[in-house]
Amino acid sequence: MNIPRKLHIDIPLLLGLLLVSALSFVILYSAGGRDAELLIRHGQRLMLGFVAMLLLAQLPPYQLQRLAPWLFGIALILLVAVLIFGDSSKGAQRWLDLKLFRFQPAEIMKLAAPMMVAWYLKDRPLPPTIRQITLAGLMVIVPVVLIAKQPDLGTALLVACAGVFVLLWAGMSWRLVGVFGLGVAIMAPILWYFLHDYQRQRILTFLHPENDPLGTGYHIIQSTIAIGSGGMYGKGWLNGTQSYLDFLPERTTDFIFAVYGEEFGLIGILLLLALYLFIVLRGVYIAVRAQDVYARLLAASLALTFFVYVFVNVGMVIGLMPVVGVPLPLISYGGTSLVTLMAGFGILMSIHTHRKSPHARGLY
Repeated sequence: MNIPRKLHIDIPLLLGLLLVSALSFVILYSAGGRDAELLIRHGQRLMLGFVAMLLLAQLPPYQLQRLAPWLFGIALILLVAVLIFGDSSKGAQRWLDLKLFRFQPAEIMKLAAPMMVAWYLKDRPLPPTIRQITLAGLMVIVPVVLIAKQPDLGTALLVACAGVFVLLWAGMSWRLVGVFGLGVAIMAPILWYFLHDYQRQRILTFLHPENDPLGTGYHIIQSTIAIGSGGMYGKGWLNGTQSYLDFLPERTTDFIFAVYGEEFGLIGILLLLALYLFIVLRGVYIAVRAQDVYARLLAASLALTFFVYVFVNVGMVIGLMPVVGVPLPLISYGGTSLVTLMAGFGILMSIHTHRKSPHARGLY
């Protein structure tokens, strides 16, 4: 009996996820000050994520396709509910409290937005026309604006990328991409006035962190010091000084990459990035091998959005991008984001392992 095939598991993708997940325990143990309870909570969330991945892998792509409009509609309603009576924390209103647990509806939209755009384009001639791109763009812009108002620019960025990647994979002209980019550049001075004060400060800090080394520039300065001090081979596991002396803020979440870089150096960083690249390439391979338009567009979006996760977090920590609050995938301590990420990999596995099903040929 071929158990992986019966359970609809893609072994190469699973191995990549397991290796990064195992590495997360090593890093979190150090970053969390050798807190065993932190590892237990992280393990519970990882287990929940793998369960979500396994369950979604069982659903054939045609069923995911049918669920797309419903999931998108529910996610939109929940985003509106967050703005009306959501829970606030640290100046942001992002959570819904269901008494038994709290969760962020914006995380659902990371899957719902690309599913919806792929559903809209699946039966239309490709590459998409300007009208189709406009309608698909509205499906992405509406949730992005609702998420940005929470405010949560990191998640808004990921949802926007997920929708745009569907359009790019569908064959949207790069000329249109250039025109859109030019439009954003022209609108930048106007958009500046719609940002919150702290968001403007993050951009200014990104440009000149040395202007306030003990205030707004502290995070970036300390993280770059930590990574730079790791050198080629690092200081060794549990030997990082920036985190143990409490110089490095948010070291178990957004800035955990700095802890890793200090302790494992450039060699360790290259190993981690190689694992991430393997996962991304496996996702792209699944997209290329998909047997219908919907599966191909959705798989490509999920794989490339995972790349954006890594790119934004690493770029933020090393000072090449403003701080936007995107965690290091599969490694940073967190709950809803981790489960959503693993659910996305479950969809990728479903697309790949159901390829020979009659339903996977675009008949439904």
